[in-house]
Amino acid sequence: MKIVAVTACPTGIAHTYMAAAELKKAAQQTGIQIAVETQGAMGIENPLSIQDIARADVVLIASDIEVEDRARFTGSKIHCVTIEEVLTDPIRVLERCKTL
Repeated sequence: MKIVAVTACPTGIAHTYMAAAELKKAAQQTGIQIAVETQGAMGIENPLSIQDIARADVVLIASDIEVEDRARFTGSKIHCVTIEEVLTDPIRVLERCKTL
């Protein structure tokens, strides 16, 4: 399974990057391929390419705010969760993506 994800929190500092790290670690543990874009205080980092998005089975948006440039995900299967959900149980979040 291939997932692309965007993480973002209101201040765009710690939780944005903590959630990205947790998703990458959980994906490695569960055999899921993942690419994570962060939208934080430094702007958009590791931007997802159009090809990444097109090849993904699911777009995971882990955010407590509106993500920038969301229109690029139109037509994709999208699963939205809070940052807290990712920080609490990232494996469960990824497992839910498998069921979509």
